[in-house]
Amino acid sequence: MVKAEDVLRTIREKNIEMIDVHIIDLPGTWQHVTIPVSEVDEDTFTNGIPFDGSSLRGFRGIEESDMLMIPDPDTAVVDPFATVPTLSLVADVTDPQHVPYQRDPRRIARNAEEYLKASGIADVSYWGPEIEFFIFDSVRYINQGYHAAYQVDSSEGFWNSFAEGSLGHTIRTKEGYFPVPPLDSTAALRTAMVKALQSVGIRVEMHHHEVATAGQGEIDLRFNTLTKQADTVMMYKYVLRNVAQQHGKTVTFMPKPIYGDNGNGMHVHQSLWKDSKPLFYSENGYAHMSPLALSYIAGILKHARAILAFSNPSTNSYRRLVPGFEAPVNIVFSHGNRSAAIRIPVNDRPQASRIEFRTPDSTSNPYLAFAAMLMAGLDGIRQGLDPVKEGFGPLDKNIYALSKAELANIQSVPGSLSESLDALEQDHAFLLEGGVFSEDLIQTWIDYKRVNEVNAVNLRPHPMEFELYFNS
Repeated sequence: MVKAEDVLRTIREKNIEMIDVHIIDLPGTWQHVTIPVSEVDEDTFTNGIPFDGSSLRGFRGIEESDMLMIPDPDTAVVDPFATVPTLSLVADVTDPQHVPYQRDPRRIARNAEEYLKASGIADVSYWGPEIEFFIFDSVRYINQGYHAAYQVDSSEGFWNSFAEGSLGHTIRTKEGYFPVPPLDSTAALRTAMVKALQSVGIRVEMHHHEVATAGQGEIDLRFNTLTKQADTVMMYKYVLRNVAQQHGKTVTFMPKPIYGDNGNGMHVHQSLWKDSKPLFYSENGYAHMSPLALSYIAGILKHARAILAFSNPSTNSYRRLVPGFEAPVNIVFSHGNRSAAIRIPVNDRPQASRIEFRTPDSTSNPYLAFAAMLMAGLDGIRQGLDPVKEGFGPLDKNIYALSKAELANIQSVPGSLSESLDALEQDHAFLLEGGVFSEDLIQTWIDYKRVNEVNAVNLRPHPMEFELYFNS
């Protein structure tokens, strides 16, 4: 484990001039403060850096706004985008008495890992998110009382096949999986993103173009422990956005920026281990899954509707999760079937045994989303749930080819953020176990989302409504 003295030595050896300290607000966006190295010493890592908690979304009111950020030495990396040598660190949040703040998303992730160890079920969980994104050439949007519009563009977008100067290298809708250049016009840019990720110590397994047109891509991360992987997701977003900016492009992780084509998901692979041994594997079990793994699956599926309030926490999330299309909306599990909410990847090695929850997307706060999934899975283990008896499958068929009668027996995820928030309000006792989440955080999350996002969208006219109703 890296210590403060190690960071200070790195500062000297690399001639670092600035320290950039990041914290995450409740919805899931990085915030930062920059400090000259002349003001940094071991005390910085012990007593922290004061800041105004009332100015961050979902934190404190103005009457109790004094807070501290405590840099975590283990997260220190040189920022590849800074104009002067800068060391980047992620911080935990405490009150002025150094009591960990229970609305700090990173604290929730740490709580979940501590609860896992204390449970005796396992001593570590591993997480491997597959994060999809679009690389656009431009984006424009406006929302006023009398004017609302958006426009995204990409040279490889199918709509540009007749544009002035087009060379015809555009990708048809839903035909973007694995094409070679020049159809894959963002391959070199993704490689630049991978090199930047590697420069900050992030392991990358591969990158490729994804199914949608207009520069949809995916860069796959090596698995890691819960809090560290959530840190990695935040750095991943930071790196991709900045590399794109350097090349005159822009990146979005928005689930559904383009109507009529595939959206961006964040399929989350996860597993439990104890004493360096995988707990999800059984040679004779269904899809080589152990009874413990099946109970974990049952826990996630039982609480799926509530989990989505954290794993799919935007109104736009539900533009992607639409029944009848290629989206994991059905609350079932399956072996190798990508049309199920939980897929068990094909494997015959204990070390590779894992599950993949396919419903989440990257508008989530990864600290909260991963913690919620873990707590649901552990609840399933604690209760000894059986996914078959609970009616969650297995379903080894193409769900999209089932009849209406067959589909009637399959539960679906909520159809809107509002429904997911209602589900969380009704089903969150599993999150409170061991004090991992608090009632205060959950209610703050629900209230924030309803007021600032659900109402913000529901109260405004939609451009499509003019086409449908203007002359009614």
